[in-house]
Order: sequence, then C-alpha cells, then structure tokens
Amino acid sequence: MDPHHPYLIQDCLIHIFTFLTEEDLPNASCVCKDWHDAAETPWLWRRMSLQRWTFCNLSVLGSEQANHSWKRYFLRRSHLETKMSEGRSGGYTCKSLRGHKGRVVGLVYLKGNSALCPDLWSGSATICSASSDGTVRAWNTQNGDVLWCSPVQNPLTAIVADEQREVVITADSTGLIKTWQSQTGQEVASFSAGSPHCSLLQYNIDDSWFLTVGTSQGSVCTLADTTLIKKSSVKVCDTFKVNTLLVSPDKKWIIAGTKDNDDLSAKVIYTESLTSPSEDEDPLCQSVPVRGCQAAVFIPTQPARLAIIHHNQSQSNKVLTVFDVSIKKSKYKSEIQVQQVESFPLTLNTRSTNFLLEAKESNCLVLAAGQELMVYSLKGALLASFKDHTMPITSICVDSFRVVTASQDLSLRVLTWKTDRDHGLSLEGRYHLLGGSHTVSRGFTHVICDYSSIVASTEGKDGKDVLKAYSFIS
Repeated sequence: MDPHHPYLIQDCLIHIFTFLTEEDLPNASCVCKDWHDAAETPWLWRRMSLQRWTFCNLSVLGSEQANHSWKRYFLRRSHLETKMSEGRSGGYTCKSLRGHKGRVVGLVYLKGNSALCPDLWSGSATICSASSDGTVRAWNTQNGDVLWCSPVQNPLTAIVADEQREVVITADSTGLIKTWQSQTGQEVASFSAGSPHCSLLQYNIDDSWFLTVGTSQGSVCTLADTTLIKKSSVKVCDTFKVNTLLVSPDKKWIIAGTKDNDDLSAKVIYTESLTSPSEDEDPLCQSVPVRGCQAAVFIPTQPARLAIIHHNQSQSNKVLTVFDVSIKKSKYKSEIQVQQVESFPLTLNTRSTNFLLEAKESNCLVLAAGQELMVYSLKGALLASFKDHTMPITSICVDSFRVVTASQDLSLRVLTWKTDRDHGLSLEGRYHLLGGSHTVSRGFTHVICDYSSIVASTEGKDGKDVLKAYSFIS
C-alpha cells in the first residue's frame, strides 16, 4: 500500500475477490473502474471454473475475446446447469420424434454433448434408435428431424455405437450383426452370429476396435475392426442367453453371464485372450465365486473393481458383493483371481427381478429395483432412497452431474449429485418430465442423457413407439 495513494493495488483486489461468490463478483465490478478491471481478470474466472468443474474446454468459446472467455464460459455453463437442475417451463424444449412402426429396442448418442467437452452454445445432439420394425434411424434432438433411415430388415434386438469411429452396430432377430456409418447410414459390414438374441459390447484398445457379442447359446464371440473379422469364441454359460456383458474401464476385463439361471456364476475373462487369442491355450477365464448375476457394474475410477447383485444362500433375498480382479502369473501359467472386498444384503421392498445397477466415481452405487431408486456406498451404507415413481423403473442414466430414471408411469425423474460436508456424496431429487398421455402410451422403456439433453422412448399402445427429446440449450 502506498500511503499517498490509499487504494488497494489490483493484485490485492484480485486476491480479495477470490473469496467472493459468482453472484457477488459481478456486483463488485460495478463499484469503480479499478474494481471492474480486477473482477474481469481472466485468472479469477479460470480459477472458479476449475474449482467447480474438474475439466474445462475453453475451445468451445470459438472467437470470443480472450479477456472475457473464461467469464463467459463460467456464466454460460452455470446457467446451463441451473436450467438442467430446475427443469422449469421455458428452460428446455421437448420434441416428439415419430417414424418408427414398431418397438424401440435401444437408443445411443452418435454425436453427444459430453461433460468433458460440452458445447455450451449449440448443444445439438444426434441420436440413433433401433426398432423391431427393422430400421435404424438417426435424429437431430433439437429440431426432431430424421437425418437418415436404414433399409428395412429383420426386427432389430440391440444397438450400440462408437462416437469416436462414427459407427453404429446393430443385431437383428436372426443374429445378423451390422455396422453402419453414423453420418450417412451406409452399411459398412455384416456378420452372422447365428443367435436369435445377441448382447453387444463395443470397446477400443489403443487404436484397435473390437466388438464382443453374447449369444443366446451361452457363447461370447469377439470381432475385430468395423469390418467384423472374427477373432475368438468361448462358452460361458451352456444353453442360457448371455445378457450380462460388460468391459472394465481400462478394457482389461470382461464379465459375461446370464440372468436367466440363478445357479450359474458369471465369468470374468481376460480381454487380451479374446482379442489376441492363442492357438495353444484357452481364453483366460474365471468364475465369480457367487451364484447368479442379476446385475453387475465395474467401478469407474477403480477399473479392477466389480460389483454384482446375486442371491444369498437361501435365495430369499439379494446380496451385493464387491470384488477385486487381478491376474497371477507364474513361470508356467497365468490365472485370474477374483477376491471379495465387501458384501452386504439388500433390503428391497419389491419382488421385481429387474435390477438396474450403475456406479458413480469410486464409492457410490446407484440401484433401481421396482419403483425404488437407492444409492449405496461400496461398504453397504444406504446414502439415499427415492420412491417417487408410481410404477416400476425401466431404465436409468447416470453421469457426473445427475441421475435420470424412466418409468412405466410415463415420467422421467431427474436427480442431481450433491456433496454434503457431513455425509459425503448423495443424490437430491429435483423435478420430473412427463412423456405424454396414458391413453396412447404404456410408459417409458429406455432413457439416455448427455450434458445438455435427455432422450427417452415411450411404448405406444398402437405398437409404434415415440421418442421424447428434451434439450436444455435452445
């Protein structure tokens, strides 16, 4: 401080302004020119952005002036999250996407708006839907336009996508697997798995593209490249459909199993033995040491940690068990080890056999069963429970910002993550979105969401499903 000029120098002002909230900072900038200059400092807004979001992508601001870019980024992203958190009328648009003449069997984003790289200005997402009418359709979620539609084939049963390679993969009722170019809808390749119902799992390892297919005969078949070249096949559950098929975050492990037999254990497979099989050795595979597998999920920030819902010994209730997966190598052989970390019973007020399980970060599991949504820690503490739906939950979408549940009661419930100083991470119920009238619809069947949109399918009573697209950037 200069005694002849009793004013705070700008560096001191900037330091003081770090203690102000985002609401107070614009007010402070109106006091005088010095305060305005300090409050407009890019470093301040950059600091607030990185404190609030672990990843910020400034390139989405385009040609905005550098000295305003971090402020504009912060204010725009905060405004968008407020709209997504409140769900008020006028804060979003809703489009009905019509065109399918059958049931929608799956939804995927072709060009989404991820939390790591949000487009804060246009926010226009492209999704793709597969239907029992035998067509794949691509849609613009903001204006509801159909971008392309595939030729009619046998009824489709599954769909997945790879945004990075711009590829859509479908399976039909005969087991015919097809890849499609996501921008044009042009067919790239096909492969016959010879199975009426297939589960699809797509993943990339370094620069290599793979698709693992679970068949209704209990096999797991792995294909390489978008041209679908067969690499390997292994049996995991004789005569039962493989309908649990997941890959770990580091792509090192795959879990495969069936929900159709409570006596069969799921199996953990070393991915490399499927993608680069040895002629002399069988794929490296190990049964999980519990019976049955009603739902499973890998923990996102702990790639070798796996949570499974299964029966207890008396089969009167369900248990959630957490395992660590590792590989033990010796001079002559390698073997997979699956070791229990935690296990606790689930107190469920439902007889539903449809369990939906997702994970958030390293210590949070989201479980939907019947009409109830529950949040558990990995040690079994019930962190939150919600019973807002009046009919069973059919689908859930979990990301770093929120959880969206879809139900047969024709509503979507939106909940956001919150961090409590005393209780840690939990969920807070925010609002619901309606999908139409029960006179024409039976309820929601699928839901997906990205950073600025939610898309769900409603089951039409006339057999023609309709998609509902909610966009929070206009």
